[in-house]
Amino acid sequence: MINKQNQLHNQQQAARNRRNFGRIFLFSVSLIFVAIIGSFSTKALFKTANGVDLVHKTKLLYNQSSIIQAQRGKIVANNNDPLAEDTNTYSLYAVISKKQKSASGKPEYVQNKKKTAKILSENLPVSYDAAYKVLNPKNKKAFQVEFGNAGNNIGLMTKKKIEAHHLTGLNFVAKPARLYPNGVFASHIVGLASLIQNVKTKQNNLVGQMGIEQSFNKFLTGKNGFKSSQEDNYGYKIPSGDSKEIPAKNGDNVHTTINPSLQLLLENQMNKAQQEANPKSMNAILMDAKTGKIVAASQRPTFNPETGKGLGDVWRDTLTQDLYEPGSTMKVFSLASAIDSGHYNGKATYQSGKFQIGDAIVPDWNPNGWGIISFNQGFAMSSNVAMAHVEQLMGASTWEKYINRFQLLKNNTSQIDKQAHGIIQFKEPIEQANTAFGQGIQVTALQMLQGFTAIANNGEMIQPQFISKVTDSKNKKVVKSYSKKVVGHPIKASTAISVRKHMEDAVYKPYAVGQDFKMDGYKVAAKTGTAQVTDSSGQYGNGNSSYLYSVIEMVPASHPRYIMYVTMKQPQNISTPTTKVMGDNFNVVMKKALENKITKVKTAKIPKVAGDPVSEAQNKLNSKGIQNVVIGKGNTVVKQNPSAEAPKDLSRRVMLLTDGRMTMPDLTGWSREEVEDFASLTNIKVSFNGEGNVTAQSIKANDEFDEHAQLDVNLSN
Repeated sequence: MINKQNQLHNQQQAARNRRNFGRIFLFSVSLIFVAIIGSFSTKALFKTANGVDLVHKTKLLYNQSSIIQAQRGKIVANNNDPLAEDTNTYSLYAVISKKQKSASGKPEYVQNKKKTAKILSENLPVSYDAAYKVLNPKNKKAFQVEFGNAGNNIGLMTKKKIEAHHLTGLNFVAKPARLYPNGVFASHIVGLASLIQNVKTKQNNLVGQMGIEQSFNKFLTGKNGFKSSQEDNYGYKIPSGDSKEIPAKNGDNVHTTINPSLQLLLENQMNKAQQEANPKSMNAILMDAKTGKIVAASQRPTFNPETGKGLGDVWRDTLTQDLYEPGSTMKVFSLASAIDSGHYNGKATYQSGKFQIGDAIVPDWNPNGWGIISFNQGFAMSSNVAMAHVEQLMGASTWEKYINRFQLLKNNTSQIDKQAHGIIQFKEPIEQANTAFGQGIQVTALQMLQGFTAIANNGEMIQPQFISKVTDSKNKKVVKSYSKKVVGHPIKASTAISVRKHMEDAVYKPYAVGQDFKMDGYKVAAKTGTAQVTDSSGQYGNGNSSYLYSVIEMVPASHPRYIMYVTMKQPQNISTPTTKVMGDNFNVVMKKALENKITKVKTAKIPKVAGDPVSEAQNKLNSKGIQNVVIGKGNTVVKQNPSAEAPKDLSRRVMLLTDGRMTMPDLTGWSREEVEDFASLTNIKVSFNGEGNVTAQSIKANDEFDEHAQLDVNLSN
């Protein structure tokens, strides 16, 4: 009985224990469940866990971001043909691991190595054996192989030719590159851009290394964009995901003054002259005399920016960066200085051949001379002795003053490259005399060319110009414009006219040394030059090939439309006279330019009207058939453009600035050059859009305007 009672008690106790355990278990499970729900609720509510922002983490997991590459701006000719523009090149690699297959199991590795090597050898600079060897590396576990330089910088056409054979395992990686479609074409002026990695961003961008590419790099360089979006594991965009896109800003376009047809002709003639004379270096520049625009320019040695061939021969732009002694073309400036200062009597005579100054001797190129001749003859015959006498007559201080007026030692702030300053030896009397015929003074080609504009433009000296404007990437907005820039008036108009007449004599007189530069249909004003070249020790070399030969031409002589300046240093082949080589080759370019542009116009000398009452000034001009426009509401003319005594094309206007408030004339039909003259006279800023004549203006006709106002004009042909 007792056992049964104990057994019953134990059973009851066990049941109570099970109930208690069940209650505890249920409570524990409920507590855990509540904790889990609480945890998820907290995360759902606050979107954090252990201090981690879950939303941000999730976005990072599915975020896809990429750089939107900006295009570099174009460099274009004066007709908008591209001289430099963006493109892509490709690098090639081959997958050789047989493990590489597509999702459907198709091979994505090189299957036929012999055929692949054959096709590559036919399209890339690599032999069949070399290509086949690359495809069979010693490392049998290699996943992919590359082909070195032969597999880099592959053009689009070559890529398409290889792809047309449908070879498996070949892959191309695109990278930005610069296309120079014309090859050797004003190469040092246009310059070169290379792919450079940014140290901070690690991005590869095209950066200008020389020429316009470097000088205008800040305009040409665009700003990359950025794109981010959320995508699932299959690459589909998540509809509710955040997306952000900052578009790329492409670089601005730089418009040069280069005329493509004249530039191409010049490059061809440079090649011919190079073959005939084989000089160590050569420069040629053709400039629009009225505006300062360089329409064609080249140098030798040069290079092909598309292939890189010749790049190692000379990196610098020799037009702006090489200093040299100009020789007898300098006589143009010494003659101008003597005439302008009143120290020249062309009919006076002197003993040619030699001239002693102190203990030194100035020799003529013909040391025996031509007897007693006039100074006018001496210039036409390029006599050093004549110009040494001329320098002595006007005095060193006067001569030095004119050297500075012509800015021959000054950096003329060329738009491309930083130009070297000139150098002069000018302490001793013999050094001062030497500079009058171009020895003992070193200049750049562009410094000489700028000085020559004063001779061609009746005393008005114009800065050489390579760039006409910078526009946005779509050519709809002018970002910066470059107008004609007058940098001085070193001589009087009458002096310039007289000098050009003497330059005509240097071509057409029976005794002239410049007869090789005569041109059918046009009167030429020219001056040749021959300067001894110093060697590495600073001593003048000996022999006919130790000279720098040069010529300056202005055509037509009476009112020059173009100026051409050519230098040829140390020709190795002198079987044909250098002047004949230069005349035969470069007059072709000058004549082509003239036939494209020249028009015969009537001209008249402009009377001085500054200081006259407006009505009286207009009567003077009208009586000569000279168009004129009055700017301002005043009663007296305070300034005129062009200046007095300058020969003026009768089809163009003389501008008269009065002493009253300035008013805007109706510019409709005006040429760009006339608007630039107007801007120079009134000191306003002008932005041009288009080419040709004015069709619209931002400041209306008859509206008043202030100095430094902004004027926008539309031009159309």
